[in-house]
Amino acid sequence: MIQRRSNMRPMSDINVVPYIDVMLVLLVIFMITAPLMNPGQIDLPSVGKALTPSIAPLEVIIRKDSSLALNDRSQGDQERSLTREQLIKFIKDRQTRNADQPVVISADKSVRYEEVISVMDLLQQQQIKKIGLLAQTKGR
Repeated sequence: MIQRRSNMRPMSDINVVPYIDVMLVLLVIFMITAPLMNPGQIDLPSVGKALTPSIAPLEVIIRKDSSLALNDRSQGDQERSLTREQLIKFIKDRQTRNADQPVVISADKSVRYEEVISVMDLLQQQQIKKIGLLAQTKGR
């Protein structure tokens, strides 16, 4: 009777040899077919006219004392101090001449976040489009 019980025990071994055989066959298939595959070629359309150069952005500068200045990069790197009303008038005038005129806001890192949001809100209330924030990379 003791011998019957030992033969009835469930088998807990897994034979992995068939799995290894299947994996080796798949590996050989991939090694043979991979060099035969051609990468897709993309035919890009050609353009009849040259792209227009991008427009230099207007840079609104917020200084430590919360005063505003404007740097028109298309006219050179000259800063000029402006009030909020003068700033709005200047930017609106520029955007009536060119609707794609971008505006970036740069602020000293000691300026409160609230002041930056206030200037951005002021520009958005005046329907000025394409507003962004200017950041400096850490390497500088």
